[in-house]
Amino acid sequence: MSRILCLWMCLLPTANAAMVFAQDDIADVPAERMQVPDQPRMLFTLIGHDAEKKPPEDGYGLLLVLPGGDGGEDFQPFIQRIHKHAAPPDCLTVQLIAVKWHDKQQVVWPTAISARHEKAEFTTEQFIDAVIEHLAVELAVDRDRIFTLSWSSGGPAAYAAALREKTPVTGSFIAMSVFKPDHLPPLKNAEGRPFYLLQSPEDRVTPYRFAQWADEALRRNKAAVELVRYEGGHGWRGDVFGMIRTGLAWLDQQQDADEQEPAAAEDQGSKLSHG
Repeated sequence: MSRILCLWMCLLPTANAAMVFAQDDIADVPAERMQVPDQPRMLFTLIGHDAEKKPPEDGYGLLLVLPGGDGGEDFQPFIQRIHKHAAPPDCLTVQLIAVKWHDKQQVVWPTAISARHEKAEFTTEQFIDAVIEHLAVELAVDRDRIFTLSWSSGGPAAYAAALREKTPVTGSFIAMSVFKPDHLPPLKNAEGRPFYLLQSPEDRVTPYRFAQWADEALRRNKAAVELVRYEGGHGWRGDVFGMIRTGLAWLDQQQDADEQEPAAAEDQGSKLSHG
């Protein structure tokens, strides 16, 4: 059974020698810059794909990474390490690269609600959808396992993408982010959808109360929610890859449970009809 096609901060050293040394640990992790056809500003990096290997029987899952900060390409080494140390072995990782539309832009990942104010040519939701559809044409994709991994500035757009009435996203890992329902689609759309929230009570940039509000609001609307604390404040701290691995595994378990329920119901129905 396929798992997840993973999408997901590392500063690049300035000296060439230091850069080579710093990247040695991910030299075996393939990374290919790609573009959505006819969309020159929809750029992303496909991580972990080996064209020589046969895809999983059910296809690759997808986890699209919306980095925090400026959402730029400099996060690639960190995301390659996530792929190597935290992603399931039968997944691919896709890093979306945020577009800087103008010098005074305030929202890194514009959504359907904020795109007009940022003069963006497309929304993050459209970006996500276009990348998924492009990869579905190029590769074998398991549409039951399309997850997002986001943190800080990437979180609001991940909520927006997951809460649409119709969305290809089947699970969301959102860390150290704000939660503003007035800027999101109707929360009733959360029903049955899994959200893994990671937040530090010491966070002074995006206070812990945002994660608490998200936990309460999503649960009221019948979403599956797991809120996990970590120590140290804003940023990736502690056992980073272990925390990410745990969150992705939780999302994957929710999909497994969803797949098992119809089968169990069908089996029970069969027993009753023959009882």
